[in-house]
Amino acid sequence: MSEVNESEMIGSPNTNSADSSYKKGEEEASSATGVADAPATAGEKEEGAAAMGAADDNAAAPAAPPAEPEPDENIGLNRALESYRKMIEKKDGDTPLTEEEKEALEKKLDEIRGREVVEKVADHEPVEIPCENQKVTVGPPTLTRFEKARIMGARALQLSQGAPPFIPIPKTARTSLDISMEELEQRVIPITIRRVLPNGDHQNIPISYFEK
Repeated sequence: MSEVNESEMIGSPNTNSADSSYKKGEEEASSATGVADAPATAGEKEEGAAAMGAADDNAAAPAAPPAEPEPDENIGLNRALESYRKMIEKKDGDTPLTEEEKEALEKKLDEIRGREVVEKVADHEPVEIPCENQKVTVGPPTLTRFEKARIMGARALQLSQGAPPFIPIPKTARTSLDISMEELEQRVIPITIRRVLPNGDHQNIPISYFEK
């Protein structure tokens, strides 16, 4: 009996051990799948629903139109007006402006801001302004320091490259610039100055027409 029982026990499967191994396999499989298979809590469900709703709202919402660029601020005009304001306020020294003077100043500043800036007249044909009776009508009657520097520099370059001088070389002259300065003082350099107005009109002025 003992041998038969032992053979039956060895050959036949044990139902209890089979059930336990099956359950153990399920537990290992469930643990291998990770947290994704675990049931979500109520808070996680609400967060997921909110994220999906926000994604749907973003997809359904129309794209916002691009913002219009703001006009550029005229920094130069503002600085000029501020300088003009300070000049008027300090004109009377330490005496402050009255209310009427302040109102007049603000009105003047508003008038200046509202002026139209004309950069170029499209329908104007530039013309040459003649020098009647050798009179300079465009700009000051004397040479500006910029015109003098330009004339002396160009003339000194000509002299350094072998151009003949228009005056006897002074004994005190050491460089070509000294000779050109003396020629400019005597107004013997054959150079014409062109002065141009903002509308394109210009005047060609011989150097002998300028006052010394």
